[in-house]
Amino acid sequence: MTLKTTSDGALDRHLFKKCVQSNIVLLTQAFRKKFVVPDFQSFSAHIDDLYENAKNLSGGQVADYIPQLARFSPDLWGVALCTVDGQRHTVGDTKVPFCLQSCVKPLKYAVAVHDHGTEYVHRFIGKEPSGLRFNKLFLNEDGEDTCTRVTGSKQGASNAEKFDYLAGNEYVGFSNATFQSERESGDRNFAIGYYLKEKKCFPEGTDMTAILDFYFQLCSIEVTCESASVMAATLANGGFCPITGERVLSPEAVRNTLSLMHSCGMYDFSGQFAFHVGLPAKSGVAGGILLVVPNVMGIMCWSPPLDKLGNSVRGIQFCTDLVSLCNFHNYDNLRHFAKKLDPRREGGDQRVKSVINLLFAAYTGDVSALRRFALSSMDMEQRDYDSRTALHVAAAEGHAEVVRFLLEACKVNPIPKDRWGNTPMDEAVHFGHHDVVTILRDYHNQYSPQDSPAQKQNAEENLDGML
Repeated sequence: MTLKTTSDGALDRHLFKKCVQSNIVLLTQAFRKKFVVPDFQSFSAHIDDLYENAKNLSGGQVADYIPQLARFSPDLWGVALCTVDGQRHTVGDTKVPFCLQSCVKPLKYAVAVHDHGTEYVHRFIGKEPSGLRFNKLFLNEDGEDTCTRVTGSKQGASNAEKFDYLAGNEYVGFSNATFQSERESGDRNFAIGYYLKEKKCFPEGTDMTAILDFYFQLCSIEVTCESASVMAATLANGGFCPITGERVLSPEAVRNTLSLMHSCGMYDFSGQFAFHVGLPAKSGVAGGILLVVPNVMGIMCWSPPLDKLGNSVRGIQFCTDLVSLCNFHNYDNLRHFAKKLDPRREGGDQRVKSVINLLFAAYTGDVSALRRFALSSMDMEQRDYDSRTALHVAAAEGHAEVVRFLLEACKVNPIPKDRWGNTPMDEAVHFGHHDVVTILRDYHNQYSPQDSPAQKQNAEENLDGML
């Protein structure tokens, strides 16, 4: 559609409506700050800081078992993220194509489960991490290939299209040179393939050499950090691509994929990663780490230097620092662990809830709740839209114990004025609560604002004493 403007350069009402009507839900969410990360600008600044911190690392070795991997500069480092709402942020070398390598395995597993179902796929592969090197010749006691490698599904044109859908039609390429090198240096993979064939681990009628070629092709799929972050976000979004809004994978496929990524995704470092980071992830020898924060975002970190276990040195550092900063770990307590940042919360919403809880506790005379609030460092002098404080409410309701607690333990100001100029004393007098009037008058005569650290420390000691 060609946009036309009025003579003064502005869109008229009708044309503006035509422009926004197809995205009205998205725009409404944006204006109301209802995205999964409300303050995305601030969160992006934190991501930039984590990126710079990891950039300073210089350890690790670039994989060199095929020439195409060895050619990458060890200084390359990029991070891209995409939220389930389609919010995007990139920093560093995020437009440089690189091969997915083993990062493709959870994606291909998800496609296999989506197409054929969990029961069929797991006739041939297990669910337990092997605890062995990724290229170890090993079957479990049931004759199943373990999850050191997760590949599967039948070859077909629709499978190639799946990767375009997963990436929201962003860059997905293919490195033929990498494919040829993988095939030429794939003796061990051929050995594993023949071993699996001898143990009847393939579906009946499978051409093992064709499947190995398909596997090498999958490893040679090229992405950028930007397009791969959309793939990760599709997994985070329950199988819906956040860019196109289309369903690409079934909920069952996504759930199973994230479960296996959590337990088996980081080679021999999987247990350590699950312990310290607690998020589903998959690494590859090209230096990529596909990280999923379920229901929030997908992240692709890429830096070629690898540690001794085959994981990106900078990528591991970034993921660890991210979970140290934000409460993204699967087992972080979202209600009480206040020391970590929660990007999913909007500061304004929290303040509103805080004021409501404080004033309602004062209204009901709940001293126990007020004690909890005081111990959690809540501002006990917060005001509502009428500039009324908890002391106003308690005085109006005649809750003498609440008034005494706020004055003596919390050292709140005894004479705050609301929008009508009324103080807590005025409220107590108006409603005839003479015991509250007496408490307020006695305290007012000895009240002085807290300024010095010594006075604040004394107030805290008084609070501890009353608790």
